[in-house]
Amino acid sequence: MFDKLEQVKHLPISFGEIARYVIVPGDPNRVPIISELLDDVQHQGKNREFNAARGKYKGVDVSIVSTGIGCPSTAIAVEELIHIGAEVFIRIGTSGSVDGSAKKGDIFIATAAVRDDGTSKQYIPIEFPALADTEVVDSLIKASAALKVPTKVGVCQSKDSFFGEVEPERMPVAEYLDSKWKAWQKGSVGASEMEAATLFTLSSIFGAEAGGIFAVETSDKETIHKITKIVLESIYYMEKGVKSE
Repeated sequence: MFDKLEQVKHLPISFGEIARYVIVPGDPNRVPIISELLDDVQHQGKNREFNAARGKYKGVDVSIVSTGIGCPSTAIAVEELIHIGAEVFIRIGTSGSVDGSAKKGDIFIATAAVRDDGTSKQYIPIEFPALADTEVVDSLIKASAALKVPTKVGVCQSKDSFFGEVEPERMPVAEYLDSKWKAWQKGSVGASEMEAATLFTLSSIFGAEAGGIFAVETSDKETIHKITKIVLESIYYMEKGVKSE
């Protein structure tokens, strides 16, 4: 992908400026919100949709880098982050509900993602599963239990069109979109978002670890902080080798 010491082309950070653990929200405006729960925070820069900061949680180095909306920009961020040394990614985001098992205000931990995106198909055939890393998932579940925050756990769907989900009837392919949505529901897909499939796929094929946790149909600061606390505790557990009971 890059020469060994080549600097990245899009992110506002480079070698020596990234932590092993990276929280990857989509929205660049969430970076300062997430940063509020870290110590010794340094804002590292912003370029396009990519906003970067770094700090510590209980002594563990943690980076935060936004990916922008959708899988194409997520792929750029993940490729460049891996190149400069990132090893573990946890996506913090928002989602819709698909099969109705997750309600507005719920917190959803993804075990895998339906690859209903176009980007991941540019890397590996569609038959390859987009799986979250089991250690990351287990750590998120353990952290949420320790913090007494109820969560839903299951498969999410990653799509390319926001309005194709929320207003499918406007689209010339409305029947196609509706039939696929009903299929996801029958398959017990719990949440719908726009980045996890590519994050999970690229992490798998390039040797990184990844997971995702979403606020269902809400994006208020309180809920983002609640999710962030779960993520930070899960990172601490992974770093210290705390095992799930």
